[in-house]
Amino acid sequence: MSSPVLLVIAHGSRDPRHAATVHALTARVRALRPGLRVETGFLDFNAPSVPRLLERLAAEGASEVVALPLLLTRAFHAKSDIPAVLREARAALPRLRVRQAEVLGPSPLLNAALERRLYEAGVRPGDRGSTGLVLASAGSSDPEANAVIAEIARELRHTGWCSVRPAFASAVGAGDRTEDAVRALRAEGVGRVAVAPYVIAPGRLPDRIAAGAAEAGADVLAGVLGPAPELARLLLDRYDEAHATAARPVAVSA
Repeated sequence: MSSPVLLVIAHGSRDPRHAATVHALTARVRALRPGLRVETGFLDFNAPSVPRLLERLAAEGASEVVALPLLLTRAFHAKSDIPAVLREARAALPRLRVRQAEVLGPSPLLNAALERRLYEAGVRPGDRGSTGLVLASAGSSDPEANAVIAEIARELRHTGWCSVRPAFASAVGAGDRTEDAVRALRAEGVGRVAVAPYVIAPGRLPDRIAAGAAEAGADVLAGVLGPAPELARLLLDRYDEAHATAARPVAVSA
């Protein structure tokens, strides 16, 4: 019996770096598990759209799909947009079984990918005790998602960094912007500040994080998580969990 297709659902962006990064990540997933069919669909801006891709899979004879949101927190897209798209597709394609996997975060693998990017940017493991860290996320209008970022920052404080502050590139009222968090660490007396973007792909909000880091004079700016090997392994973990436990089949509304 063939394994379900892994459908990675990305948001999409007008910035071509976004789709290129998503495709690089899914290519790494394919390399990790050569027999698995991995497809990428987008909610907006990029092709193929999720509905069109599901139609093609059904036409090609696929019977089961695990839809995996390429999201770090359970915000609006994970709670509303994606379930709605999958619900409509399931109603239109009754022979195709579609399951929605959990979002990626929080996860130790994401923290490991974050540290990888910091080390690549010049932070050494022995620098933690003298370096303040800004955990810079995109931000959300969903307070639950922002609370997850704040909790990850609290956890990271216990891994040796001298101080850690969360920051948000969007969502008014979510908390400090990147530049505010960098300045707050300086005000605490932190001599060296590193900014770690907690985002998957380049785009407008990651650019805003980078601009804020530069404006406030951060010493280190890490790259986005991108196609980090830890992230590729995490996608397969979420796929396996959904496949093994039949997580959240998307049902047709009454």
